[in-house]
Amino acid sequence: MLYLTLVLAFVASIILTPLVKMLAFRIGAVDRPNYRKVHARIMPRLGGLAIFGAFLIGFIVQRPEDPTAWYIVAGGVMIVITGMVDDMFEITAKAKLLGQLIAAGIVIYGGLQIEFINLPFGGKLEFGYFAIPLTIIWIVAITNAINLIDGLDGLAAGVSTIALITLAGMAFMKADMFVFMMAAILAASTAGFLFYNFHPAKIFMGDTGALFLGYMIGVLALLGFKNITVISLIIPIIMLGVPISDTFFAIVRRVRLKQPIGAPDKSHLHHCLLNVGFTHRQTVLIIYALAAMFGVAALIFSQATVWGALLLIAVMLVAIELFVEVVGLAGQNYRPLLNFMKIMNK
Repeated sequence: MLYLTLVLAFVASIILTPLVKMLAFRIGAVDRPNYRKVHARIMPRLGGLAIFGAFLIGFIVQRPEDPTAWYIVAGGVMIVITGMVDDMFEITAKAKLLGQLIAAGIVIYGGLQIEFINLPFGGKLEFGYFAIPLTIIWIVAITNAINLIDGLDGLAAGVSTIALITLAGMAFMKADMFVFMMAAILAASTAGFLFYNFHPAKIFMGDTGALFLGYMIGVLALLGFKNITVISLIIPIIMLGVPISDTFFAIVRRVRLKQPIGAPDKSHLHHCLLNVGFTHRQTVLIIYALAAMFGVAALIFSQATVWGALLLIAVMLVAIELFVEVVGLAGQNYRPLLNFMKIMNK
């Protein structure tokens, strides 16, 4: 039954996307070129509405059971409304944040919280009054991380699909069928949208799609790994390595340059790879490969011992730092590790 539902969600996304494209032009939900954009013509956005519609069809047909299910969908409706309003009228960052907070509040009201984690060498860390704030921070952070990488044709949709497939695989390994079904249905819905969104794109997902995908990935990752060990809680962070790294180093870059943290720029990962000389399509495929590598690393990490997991984290942190310095993700003059290696070679 699930396989038929996945096919249905995939096909529904393919059918709904052209309809959403016509709607976007009719209501003025379009993306106009500017100095920060890589496209040179007016493009319809709002494509995330097709992803949401296809997911909703799959959800209603499959009816995955969990106490949080309808709260997750209700939060998704709130986040989609926020994205649609932004795609049509370009609302302020504070207004978008308010929509994200309401969506997070809905799912928390439904019972989803990080209440505690088991420490790797024994004991338990209870969050108490911090459980709700930490849950909100996680959901909002992942929501915006996906939104930040939505800068090239097919980029956010492809990276999200890879993350969702990884999440579905790990949920299946843990016999968590609710997270498995939800992630798989959303992955199928997003994959269908990629038919129109991969370079050269015919439609953008807009904030409607980026915020919805970020919200859903954040919620499902939290649902799949909450109240377990510190090591296991790192798994979704590794799985979402591309958007999280891009967001983290965007903050580092802006702090170094004494710019507002929320200030837009053209120095995100995809911009850096384009500046190095890769084509639009090559850049997207490289980031897909990076996302897939993070997904594989998360799967390996989930099966590792505590010491093996710590070693893997150390190796990954060094590799990420080297990559960041080579492509200039944190700024052209940010090269502490490369400079240290030069000194050691002398």
